Amino acid sequence: MIRKYPLDELSSVIGRIMGLLLTEEKVDHAVQLLSRAVKESIPGAIGAGVSILDSQARPVSSGFTDAIVERADALQYQLGQGPCLTAWATQESVLVHDVAADPRWPDWSAAVRDLSIRSVVSAPLIADGQGIGAMKIYAAGPGVFEDSTAALMELFATPAATLLSHIQAAEIPERISEGLQAALYSRDMINRACGVLMERHTLTQDQALQLLMRDTRATHSTLREVSAAILTGVTSAPDRGRSDGFR
Repeated sequence: MIRKYPLDELSSVIGRIMGLLLTEEKVDHAVQLLSRAVKESIPGAIGAGVSILDSQARPVSSGFTDAIVERADALQYQLGQGPCLTAWATQESVLVHDVAADPRWPDWSAAVRDLSIRSVVSAPLIADGQGIGAMKIYAAGPGVFEDSTAALMELFATPAATLLSHIQAAEIPERISEGLQAALYSRDMINRACGVLMERHTLTQDQALQLLMRDTRATHSTLREVSAAILTGVTSAPDRGRSDGFR
């Protein structure tokens, strides 16, 4: 049975969680803190997690307290079904008294049969009327959680979703900037590697790029990895001679 929180204790717990989130500038760190706080606040939980999802229900940020949560969540994303995805999609909390007896997600229930998960509560994270993800707790035995557990999770989820959405929105420009810098760095590396091949084998730029792409396919690597290897001298693109039509 879940412990009945007095109003002042409940307010203190929620205030502590919100205070932790307010000090965070990164979504990944925030969801980790929230996951730990939720697990500590709900008796019987063997693990908790928070997932921020995109419009295709793909996780863009995921926090979990234990490996069992990571595995159970990964199976939901892989199979496209499970209590957390349902909570996110319906924007309603999901209570599972016994995973082994619940018929709603047969593939996921079968996949987690060997994990120590029998009870689940998942609450949606809703910000500005939009579902942005879900938070969940797992227990090892059946019947550990009840309606009051779901209600408590909703009290956590409502303000947490608002704060997480603000953190996420603030982080988007930085992520775009980091992605742009990485793309520009890769392009520069590829261009410089092409220059090395052009000089080494008397090739045109297009021919050098073709040579890079062939090596990429042959070694099951990326253009960036092959280019880096050429520039650092770890390996060099083989001189294929006249059979390549480059000499």
